[in-house]
Amino acid sequence: MERGSDRRLTPFIRSEDAVSVHGCESSGVNLTRMRPAERTGTPQRPVRVLLTTDWWEPVVNGVVASVATLRRELLALGCDVRVLTLSQGMRTRSEEGVYRIGSVSAGLFYDRARIGMPGSRRVLREIVRWGPDVIHSQCEFSTHVWARRIARTLGAPLVHTYHTIYEDYTHYYSPSRTVGRKVVATFSRRVLAGTDAVIAPTAKVARLLDGYGVHRPLHVVPTGLDLQRFRPARSAAERADVAALRERLCITAEQKVLVSVCRLAKEKNLDEVLDLVAAADREDTVLVLVGEGPYREELEAHAEALGIADRVRFAGVVDPAEVQRWYRIGDAFVSASRSETQGLTFIEALASGLPLLCRRDPSLASVVIAGRTGWQYETSAEFSARLETLLDDPALRRTMSAEAAEHARATCGASEFGRAVLAVYQQVLRRRSPQIIATKAVAA
Repeated sequence: MERGSDRRLTPFIRSEDAVSVHGCESSGVNLTRMRPAERTGTPQRPVRVLLTTDWWEPVVNGVVASVATLRRELLALGCDVRVLTLSQGMRTRSEEGVYRIGSVSAGLFYDRARIGMPGSRRVLREIVRWGPDVIHSQCEFSTHVWARRIARTLGAPLVHTYHTIYEDYTHYYSPSRTVGRKVVATFSRRVLAGTDAVIAPTAKVARLLDGYGVHRPLHVVPTGLDLQRFRPARSAAERADVAALRERLCITAEQKVLVSVCRLAKEKNLDEVLDLVAAADREDTVLVLVGEGPYREELEAHAEALGIADRVRFAGVVDPAEVQRWYRIGDAFVSASRSETQGLTFIEALASGLPLLCRRDPSLASVVIAGRTGWQYETSAEFSARLETLLDDPALRRTMSAEAAEHARATCGASEFGRAVLAVYQQVLRRRSPQIIATKAVAA
C-alpha cells in the first residue's frame, strides 16, 4: 500500500459538496478515469466493505466505538473491511486496512473536530482498484463526501448510519433552537437523499429522520457491545483493581459511587447531574465523572458553588482499552443527557452490572427497565427517591446489578449487530445490482 500525499490536488471538499447530492466531483482527482472494469459478480469472494468516518481511534466517542465494533464483527462474518478516515494531522498515511486522509483542526466549531484536506490520488486509486461492494458512511461531513464520490464512481450502494442528533448541538452555532432545527432538517434531508439505505441506532432517531422528511429505506439497528470486555469484576485481580482505583480517587470502602462516562460538553447536561447530587445531599456518595471536554472548568466551578466539590471526582480522559475498569468502581450510573441517539455508555454500564438512573428519554426505553435495570426520572425529587431506594437497599442493588448485566447480554451483543448490518448490505446489493451476489455470512 502506498503512502504519502499529493500536494498538487485542489481542495477535495467544497462547500457545495457538503449539502448537494449532485455535483460532488471536484478538480484534481478524476475518479472516472480510475473506474475499474465492470464487475460481473464473484459470489465466492468476501463482501468488500468500505467504512468511512471522520472519527477514529485514538479519539474516544460513541461513533468510534460503534464503527470499531462493526468492523470487528464484519471481519468475523467473513467480510473484507477497510476504513477511510481523517488523520490527526495534515499528512495522509495508510496502515493495515485503514486510510488516514490529511486534515486540519475544526476545533473552533466543535472540540476535536477536523476537516479533510485534499486527498491523495494514491489512496483513491487503491480504494477504487480494491473495488468495495458497499460503502458505509458513518459521518455527514468530510468523509461522507469521499464516500458519495467513491460509491458513484464504482456504481456501488451507499449506506449511511445517522449517529448524531444535531439539533441538540445547535447552541454551538445558533441562539435559536427553532432555526437550528430547521437547518439540521434541511441538511439531513440533502445528505441522506443520495443514500441507498439509512441505519438508525434507535426508533427515536428513525422517528426524528421521518420528521425531517427523510424518505430513504430506513433500518433500526442498535449498536452491539463486546460483552467479553464490559462485565462486572470477576477475578481477585479485577476486584483488587477496583479497590486500587477507588483508593486513587480517595474514595473509602464505605462510600457509594455514582459514575458518569461521557465527554464533558454542555449538551451532556452535567450541570443538572451536579444539581441533583447536591439536592440529594448524601454525604456518603461520591460522583465520578470519567471523560474530558471543553466544559470541564465550568463544571468544576459549578460543583464548587454547590458546595459538593469534595464529593465530585474528575477522572479525566482514560485509555479506551481501560474504560471498563471505571464502570466497575460504581454502584450506579447516572446521566441527565438528552442528546443521545442510543447511549453506548448506558449499555456499557449495564453490561458492567451498574443499574441506571437517567433523565427520561425515548432512546432509553429498551435499556432502562423500571425496577429491574434502573429508573428514568423527571424531577429532582424523583431522582433523590430512586437514589435512596437503590443505595440504601444492598440486596436490591445486587439484584438489579445482576439484572442489568443479564439484560445487556440478552439484547446488546455485538455479533447480532454485525449480522443485522450485513443483512442491510445484502438488501441494497440485491436492489442496486442483481449481478452482485453477497456471500453467505460465516458464523461468528
